[in-house]
Amino acid sequence: MPADSNARTCIIGRQPVIEMLERDPSAVDKVMMRHGLSGPEADTVRTLAEEASVPVQYVPYNRLDHEADGGAHQGMLAWAAPVSYLTVNTLMQQIAPTWDAVQSQKPLLLVVDHVTDPRNFGAMLRCAVAAGVDGVIVPNSGMAPLTTPAIKASAGTALRIPIARCSDLAETLVSLKERSYWIVGAQQAGADSMWDTDWDRPIALVMGSEGTGLTSGVANACDLFARIPMRGAADSLNVSVATGILLTEATKPRVQAAA
Repeated sequence: MPADSNARTCIIGRQPVIEMLERDPSAVDKVMMRHGLSGPEADTVRTLAEEASVPVQYVPYNRLDHEADGGAHQGMLAWAAPVSYLTVNTLMQQIAPTWDAVQSQKPLLLVVDHVTDPRNFGAMLRCAVAAGVDGVIVPNSGMAPLTTPAIKASAGTALRIPIARCSDLAETLVSLKERSYWIVGAQQAGADSMWDTDWDRPIALVMGSEGTGLTSGVANACDLFARIPMRGAADSLNVSVATGILLTEATKPRVQAAA
């Protein structure tokens, strides 16, 4: 990507740009839009940018291709400040600061164990937002960065969920258990069906990497494992698809309680 992307995040695509302008317009340096671009989404971006005093620069299509580094920009992109990660402690304080609060609120967390494909990571974040996940925890190394491809794959929703990073994921899971969360690892072998898993309690769902699944230390820190029952010949699913299925199951008691 262009050199200044090391200091800023390039948000590409119409919906991601709208999401960023709605969520945190003060972090947007400028919007770049193709000459002559029209339509309701373009009008929305212009309105939001004007309201937030964000400059809109009109450029040729090939300039957008260069800035987006081949990404599907749909005629617009925005340059914004880098996405900020929280510490795990800050995230926990925001969600449920005490043991009693965790017990009463029954938060749902998504923990991502070394998923390296940014598009898978972005799609997982989109599933998390749709399921009402309270926060996401990732390791600070061996993990896809939350940059343009991930944000694009999340359709901009990655900017709507708090994400914390930690240096030792297994150690973090132990600390979550001390806060009364149950750690549920996703794997097919030697696991109970997700239909037999008790999701009606504080849960941290841990999803492993695309190729190797859960790392050994993380697996050892799990309280139990859940699998997705499958009738067909496939023995595994894409990690983002599996995340969506498991989070949907985990959300059921929360939706029912709110009804």
